[in-house]
Amino acid sequence: MRNTVFSFARLGALLTKEFIQMRRDRITFAMMLGVPLMQLVLFGYAINNDPKGLPAALVATSQDQYTRAIASALENTGYYRFDHVVQSAAEAEALMAEGAVSFVVTIPSDFARRVERRDEPRILIEADATDPSVASNAISTLSTVASQALLREQGMQAEAAEQAKQQLQVIVHRRYNPEGISQYNIVPGLLGVILQMTMVMMTSMALTRETERGTMENLLAMPTSPVEIMLGKVLPYLVVGAVQVMVVLAAATLMFAVPFVGSMPLLFSAILIFVLSLVLLGYTISTVSHTQMQAMQLTFFFFLPSLMLSGFMFPFRGMPDWAQWLGEIFPLTHFLRIIRAVMLKGANFAAISTEIAALTIFVILFAAMALFRFRRTLD
Repeated sequence: MRNTVFSFARLGALLTKEFIQMRRDRITFAMMLGVPLMQLVLFGYAINNDPKGLPAALVATSQDQYTRAIASALENTGYYRFDHVVQSAAEAEALMAEGAVSFVVTIPSDFARRVERRDEPRILIEADATDPSVASNAISTLSTVASQALLREQGMQAEAAEQAKQQLQVIVHRRYNPEGISQYNIVPGLLGVILQMTMVMMTSMALTRETERGTMENLLAMPTSPVEIMLGKVLPYLVVGAVQVMVVLAAATLMFAVPFVGSMPLLFSAILIFVLSLVLLGYTISTVSHTQMQAMQLTFFFFLPSLMLSGFMFPFRGMPDWAQWLGEIFPLTHFLRIIRAVMLKGANFAAISTEIAALTIFVILFAAMALFRFRRTLD
């Protein structure tokens, strides 16, 4: 007859057993400690909604005192970092299309002469507004900072400040998203997030499902190579990814009116490489997991930093250098740059070639890791 009387001794034995199992399950134990620490570090140090030190290009054919004063004043705000000084608008346009700069400051050649004559001098600021939150604070400081710099350089008295502000005209062009619509930035990025969540999670359970169902022995007994098994597991999910791509792109166009000004074949080629890298990553996770629960845990451990450091949730330029370096190791970071550049900027292959090369390296790396791990499981 079962003893229903509460016993602290039996409870203690059960607790001891659970703690022993918890200690043996290293993945679960690592997530219990690693996820909170990761969130603290990322939210405390890496996330910044007011990005500073944004890369900018200066288009100035003359190096007069007024041009230098305005460029120096903009850098002193902390928002602008003039990494590129170019001589033509075409060079600046290429830099912005590649995503190498967030701003292009154009100071015309007759700027100094207009200042001396008080003949309505103008400067042009072009901002990459694909992510409206990145440019908002930097743009809001433009008129005041530029006017004050010009005032100091002219040696005018404080009482003439208002007059000087009226003389200088700062023309701001918000490129690619002039109305600052957040859906233009979020919806294309959602395609990458959705593909990452589904592709990695489904393929990460590919081998662990075989093991738990007891069919792994039959799979290994088949006269197939590790490459054939890997391709047989990951290629069907490319079809699933294709369906998701069509659904998201159709919704982006019909429901949210997100503009598409680039090349559709170029975008689909990039998506194919991106999806292939994801399914190979998921397959790699399945080779190091013993159960489907462990595969899900490892997948979640990958999702969290990827979402936060890729530039989807928070401005990529606003993160410190070490966080940006970490963000570069995630395929999602490079895919977000590709899809936003192609859809919103109409970028060509040359503009996104670096990002496509990075995704291709991920494909090769994940495939090599998966094959290496799978051979180890055969031992």
